Amino acid sequence: MNFRTTEPEEVELNLTPLIDVVFLLLIFFMVTTTFEKDSKIKIELPTATSSRPETQENVIELLIDSKGNYYINKKEVVNSKPETLFRAMNVTLDQMETTPSLVITADANASYQSVITAMDIAGRVRLTNFSLATTQTERK
Repeated sequence: MNFRTTEPEEVELNLTPLIDVVFLLLIFFMVTTTFEKDSKIKIELPTATSSRPETQENVIELLIDSKGNYYINKKEVVNSKPETLFRAMNVTLDQMETTPSLVITADANASYQSVITAMDIAGRVRLTNFSLATTQTERK
């Protein structure tokens, strides 16, 4: 008896259905994903229970009084128009070697609009590292 040796057939794995399913899942996840919008201005909110940090040389202090007048490093800005504040901030930034941080100190009776204007101008002059100053509250 003569037995033939048969060579086993090669097993092929068809990947086409797998690739189709992966592409469909990719499309599904892309369509159903929600994207979070980051704001242009990132602020560091101050805590009211800690003490005020030591003053640094590379800090611009923007004060807003109760009437809405602006002061940059204790020098009064000519008027409270946003364009004037923008120019004054640019002049102050040109005098500094590195990008400083900004501390906004507003009077408790200052208008909300004047604080928002200051934050908007800070974003326009590319000052993204700023904080809002508060007073320390008494603990009971």
